[in-house]
Amino acid sequence: MSNPHLSILVVDDAKFSSAMIGRALSQAGYQDLRFASSAAEAIKLLEQRPASVLLADWLMPEMNGLELTVQVRQFDEMAHHYTYVILLTGKEGENVLSEAFDSGVDDFISKAAMNEQLLPRVFAADRLCNSLQRLLQENRLLTDNIASLEQRNLIDPLTGLGNNRYLHQKMLDSLRQIESRGGALCYLLIGLQDVHRLHQQHGEAFYNELLSGVARRLQQLVRPLDVLVRLDENHFGLITLLSDLHECSPSSFKRLHDGINLKAFKTSEGFISLKAGISLVGLDAKGLPCTAEQITQHAEKLLSESYSSGRVTALRLPLQQ
Repeated sequence: MSNPHLSILVVDDAKFSSAMIGRALSQAGYQDLRFASSAAEAIKLLEQRPASVLLADWLMPEMNGLELTVQVRQFDEMAHHYTYVILLTGKEGENVLSEAFDSGVDDFISKAAMNEQLLPRVFAADRLCNSLQRLLQENRLLTDNIASLEQRNLIDPLTGLGNNRYLHQKMLDSLRQIESRGGALCYLLIGLQDVHRLHQQHGEAFYNELLSGVARRLQQLVRPLDVLVRLDENHFGLITLLSDLHECSPSSFKRLHDGINLKAFKTSEGFISLKAGISLVGLDAKGLPCTAEQITQHAEKLLSESYSSGRVTALRLPLQQ
């Protein structure tokens, strides 16, 4: 049974297509329907009120469905919301689907089979939306609760991530693990080069907003068991345990570098682009004994090279003589 209050936004530059979709959804019981004839108009509507489901044509002038999806995901980051995106397309092929999923698209409807696919796909989105929004709300409440726990001296209250002290504890645990069980440790230092200037230019509220956005972006990019922390006003740290030291290479973490450098952050001051540097230090049991302080110092020395080169810089321990 459909949820009549599910918020649906239909984006299509063809009036006939929009009318056909709207009629089918209305007859299925959906009441909260909005329509936009372009991606730019859709963005304005979403800024006024988020939608649970976005039905958009892939091929539109000025901004296509994929470009619209990227912007919608940036809105979702800011609003702690998730928009289920369904593209209407006549395209076929695995490469096409892969490109769309990489941009954040959730599902497709083939224009050639619109009558058969429209309602089943929307019904499926309808079932998922309630669960997604509930999980997002629970996650937000959990983050708020973490900040108020007695152990908050291990937590950065702005982002809900661990702090420098937490990183040190986890680093010691990780060093003990590779000593006893093998594997490799990879530590990444992520520096935001422009944050201090932006802080001075736009103020404290903007700075908090931006750093929270960076933290959310990084959380989306790392693995669930990785240890992500905020070290200070412009540095984050990441510990990841790998099966082999060869996996601790710049190419393995290019997604983190690109995720911060190539995708702007939506803020109250508009879309802000950042320049980030990433240095990484890796070691396995052959690199022991080694202290947490030595690892972090090596990473700090490498960071300036990452800033100047625009690439992830790496070092494996022990150093070769």
